Amino acid sequence: MTDETKSDRIAWGSQTDDGQVLLSMPWEIFVLGTALLSITNLFLAVFISNPDLDQVVAIMDSMLTVIFAIDFVRRLRVAQDDRAYLTRGGGWLDLISIIPMLRIARILRIVRVTREIGRMGGLERALRVFFANKATGGLFLILLIAILVLEFGSLAVLWAERTDPNANITTAEDAVWYLIVTMSTVGYGDQYPVTSVGRLMGSLIIVVGVGVFGTLTGFLANVFLSPSESSEAQAETASQAD
Repeated sequence: MTDETKSDRIAWGSQTDDGQVLLSMPWEIFVLGTALLSITNLFLAVFISNPDLDQVVAIMDSMLTVIFAIDFVRRLRVAQDDRAYLTRGGGWLDLISIIPMLRIARILRIVRVTREIGRMGGLERALRVFFANKATGGLFLILLIAILVLEFGSLAVLWAERTDPNANITTAEDAVWYLIVTMSTVGYGDQYPVTSVGRLMGSLIIVVGVGVFGTLTGFLANVFLSPSESSEAQAETASQAD
């Protein structure tokens, strides 16, 4: 069976006979990335001994929980048979994975997306579909990168600054706020690194984070300002998947 044939068997935006709900490949890969990050955060919570660094992980995981909640609601709305989705389609696992104390259940989200990639004929074919609609695929990719920069940039800056007596980035809230303000180019100046390592981290965040945020803004502007072009691309992608 060829990759094209396997891809044709994926009915995106519908419910399969076994109760699973398939939204779209860009969204599924985005959820896969956030699920992997969430599982990584579980290990970070175990190995990080500093409470402030651990709080950064907790803040970011709260953001991921919102994404998983949106994913669950979207699948419920697409499902023709809610009961089939909640029982046979693994919806009950999606539901309990929203609960912070049961984050380990998100591993099954990884299993589900991996299985869908296999049905498409492998990762290479899945990535082709992911970028078939450059606007949607690129938007989710940049959004995932922005989440990664926000979390690990906050951890890096807080780690570099936390031992300096003159530091003003001393808590998780300070670090996350500094990243958001810096990446968005607002630059209030109320939080800033004072150590050499912290300034080096800050320089990298400015170069990478501002670029990511600017690209994300550009993608959003393209989506809202070019609705007809976006609709045509979605229709073309849908016709290829049918």
